[in-house]
Amino acid sequence: MVNDRANWLTGMQRTALALTAAALSLAYPAIPAVHAQNVMRSPNLNIQSRIPTINPAVTTRINPNIAVGIGRTPPGGNTPRPGVSSTLPNARFSPNLSPACSYAHRDSSGECREKPVARSDGGGAGKSARIGNNGAASRKTPLAALNQTAIPNELVAEIDGSLSDAQADALARRHGLVRLQSQNFPLIGATIGLFRITDRRPLEKVRREFAADTRVRSVQLNFRYLLQDQKAAAHGGDPAQYALARLRLPQAHALASGANVTIAVIDSGIDDRHPELVNSVADNFDALGSKEGPHVHGTGIAGVIVAHARLMGSAPQARILGIRAFGTAANGPESTTFVILKALNHAALHGAQIINMSFAGPKDPLVERGIGAAAAKGMVMIAASGNAGPKSPPLYPAANANVIAVSATDARDKLFAASNRGGHVAIAAPGVDIFLPAPEEKYQMTSGTSFSAAFISGIAALMLERNPALKPGEVRSILTKTARDLGKPGHDDQFGAGAADAFAAVSAVVATPFAGGSATPAAESAPGRQQVPPTRALNEPSAAMASDGSATGGGVHRPAAK
Repeated sequence: MVNDRANWLTGMQRTALALTAAALSLAYPAIPAVHAQNVMRSPNLNIQSRIPTINPAVTTRINPNIAVGIGRTPPGGNTPRPGVSSTLPNARFSPNLSPACSYAHRDSSGECREKPVARSDGGGAGKSARIGNNGAASRKTPLAALNQTAIPNELVAEIDGSLSDAQADALARRHGLVRLQSQNFPLIGATIGLFRITDRRPLEKVRREFAADTRVRSVQLNFRYLLQDQKAAAHGGDPAQYALARLRLPQAHALASGANVTIAVIDSGIDDRHPELVNSVADNFDALGSKEGPHVHGTGIAGVIVAHARLMGSAPQARILGIRAFGTAANGPESTTFVILKALNHAALHGAQIINMSFAGPKDPLVERGIGAAAAKGMVMIAASGNAGPKSPPLYPAANANVIAVSATDARDKLFAASNRGGHVAIAAPGVDIFLPAPEEKYQMTSGTSFSAAFISGIAALMLERNPALKPGEVRSILTKTARDLGKPGHDDQFGAGAADAFAAVSAVVATPFAGGSATPAAESAPGRQQVPPTRALNEPSAAMASDGSATGGGVHRPAAK
């Protein structure tokens, strides 16, 4: 009897320990790395560990179609970057809730398109598929990676431009598809349509059959793109805005301020009413057709370039062409192949001289085609290298040979830990703890290669003000030849040619004289534009950053805890 009771107690203890371990693994899952390209650091809090109460009579329910975690795997299903997961102690995850449908995933009728990939070949969560040539799917990469890289059940195709809408719809129906939208893109001289699969046929089978139609020129996946910023905890910024001194922007502004130069910002929504951006946003175009308001990322990118109130942008007199291409999604703003192509086309048709692309995704044939066409038109294209870390393969559009790829550094010229590396990196610029405007007259402290790219876009605007005839290759050459070498001597995979030097770059540009015989001074701005002083004392705090309290008070944007 005694031995039986002891054995029974031992068995019960082992059962309780097993249940506790299982519950802990469900309550605190591993959190993958954040893939968006700006980083918001969470405060270090000492939270005592808590063991949840377990009711052995209740079975935990898990929805296998919902990914639980704060971060995301980089495009292409690459290994998550370690060390950037959130430390928020009150992060909550519900395995029984599915994400709300976003504008980025709604069709022209407003119907939600955010659904798991359906397969008729028996494939499930345990099966695998790989993205092959031309966006094809095969069986060597998990379906989760496919879902992260492209929009499920959607195809983007170049179709015969002579087809009417009714004929294009008939073409789609013949192949078991629905045409969501289509339009002619003068940038690439093609008519592109967005189609959805209406049944459970395998994606690759549909793609092959559709591509075989004589009225279809090419077919690919509708790839996802993610913004390249990672939020940082709100706190008092460096009163001197260290990026100004590192880039030697005050000296450069004595020569040029970006007047009469148009920069297209393909991003999320911009708050053009913010005091830092007033009179700087020449036009806004919504490539999503959404009703979303301004967003912190797009507003911050515009602030890096044209801030001119309490802060100082890299080209405070430049004109911003705001193009909203990123809409709210479950894990942060997202865009797609079709929308990015619309954005590039709009920038080309509306006189953009520079295109800032602070986002990243996989190599995309259609977007590559659009970038090539934009480069042929003489537009300077600048992109964030990405925040996927040292083990990530090159991300696009930064890895495109026509694009100036920018990595991020901190106040000590050290490489941002999450910054992508690679031989395609051209130059580096500050991107850690950057103090920027946020919607509703607020401010934010943030980090990421997104903002490094925006600094370079502003410096390019200073150069084009001095000489509007500069070609993209000449802009790249001047930027890299005047950079301060960092890291290994010469060009390297971390910093490219080194840290950007705005004053040296602008000084290297021969100013083009106007009809009056002299170059336009930087202080002479377009009518109605707010005048911006060419320099600001670096030891004089801005009103927004006079103390730590001003940065952490109500005027600073704080992300809501998940």
